[in-house]
Amino acid sequence: MRAPAIALLALIVSFFALSFQALPAHAADCTPDATTGCVQGIIKTSAGDPAVDVELTLSGKGAQEETTTDENGRWSFSITQAGEYTVAVSAASLPEGQFPKAADSRSVQVALFESASALFPLTDDPDAAAAPTAPTGGDEAAGEEATQATKPSASGSFSWPRFWQQAASGLRMGLLLALGAVGLSLVFGTTGLSNFAHAEMLSMGGILAFLAMQLTGNIWISGLLVVIVMAAFGWFQDAVLWKPLRKKRLSLTQMMIVSIGFSIVLQNIFQFFFGANILRIDPSTPKTVTILGVTLTVQSYIAMGIALVAIIGVALVMKYTRFGRATRAVADNRPLAEASGIDVDRVIRSVWTVGVALAGLSGVLLGLVLNGIAWNTGWHYLLLLFAAVILGGIGTTFGAIVGALIIGLVIEMANIWLPGDLKHAAALLILIVVLLVRPQGLFGRKERIG
Repeated sequence: MRAPAIALLALIVSFFALSFQALPAHAADCTPDATTGCVQGIIKTSAGDPAVDVELTLSGKGAQEETTTDENGRWSFSITQAGEYTVAVSAASLPEGQFPKAADSRSVQVALFESASALFPLTDDPDAAAAPTAPTGGDEAAGEEATQATKPSASGSFSWPRFWQQAASGLRMGLLLALGAVGLSLVFGTTGLSNFAHAEMLSMGGILAFLAMQLTGNIWISGLLVVIVMAAFGWFQDAVLWKPLRKKRLSLTQMMIVSIGFSIVLQNIFQFFFGANILRIDPSTPKTVTILGVTLTVQSYIAMGIALVAIIGVALVMKYTRFGRATRAVADNRPLAEASGIDVDRVIRSVWTVGVALAGLSGVLLGLVLNGIAWNTGWHYLLLLFAAVILGGIGTTFGAIVGALIIGLVIEMANIWLPGDLKHAAALLILIVVLLVRPQGLFGRKERIG
């Protein structure tokens, strides 16, 4: 925030494009409703190409269905009774040279009006393949599925198509992180507070979008309502919590601990009312579009465009408007800004309003890209948000944007060579290396001590 900031382009990342099918041969799309639930997924080869005509079976609750993946590797089943089902993939129908990386069956819990996914990552290394299992699911398979939140891909198999696909995913993730990181950086720059509850604003934005969709049925209206509500929540949050704490002259450490407690309270509220279910903002089947060999869902392209416009808008406001100059002045030297006639409390209140609104928008877009939001989604991104802010230069708007893009790219690009479990570690390693060379971050200013 101390540094000037204009545009930043790029495209966002994260994950996988969930889609569906059901019926033998290439099944029709499945859309959950009051009488229907969906079990769905997408299967890709270790090189990232769609696995076509792979045979799958669904069993449970007296049902026994079969389907095959379509030209995009998608499949889905429709169910009419809630309960536990087992999805199994036929290893014999996999593309030549491809093997199941984990168990070839999954146990999934499905409810009506909801979708559940079953992931089947593939590998080209027969030694790394999992031993075949009977299609009984089991706790281990179910647990593994629950922990896989990103698009599966085998490490160690480089190809240029996969490189560009991962790069696009990295840019997508970077843009989504940037929306959340800007608000976090603005708050720190003006108040000095490391707000650990900021990640819950992402979860809240996605959950509110889910609720708004139930009322309006229109994603654009729902998204606009969420941004307005989140902006109001940011204003309210500062008015009833953070400003009184500042007036009482609590130390930054005490306020940080308050933010941690606030984060835990919000998580428990989300979990109490919505449980551990994945809430799908848009229940329709995601469609994919391939541009220059890169395949992403339509929701991803739209989310990237919205995020890019929002980031550029924030950068222009911070650079060229009176509010932006006042905010930078407060961040640079609060006592001097106050002596110059700037209403510091008003600036901080506005920063909270804008920052929370941006985080809520990030949560909406994240829910669309990931095809669902959960009570703890934001918590999973908290460390990455802080990493982006610290890498770019803590307290700088432009630095937060650049840092988020770097973190997003590193996470997804590392997936080409490293197992999925280590991709976040790669991003944090880059952060450590950069801070060893530039402790103030890429765009931060050196501080004089003493």
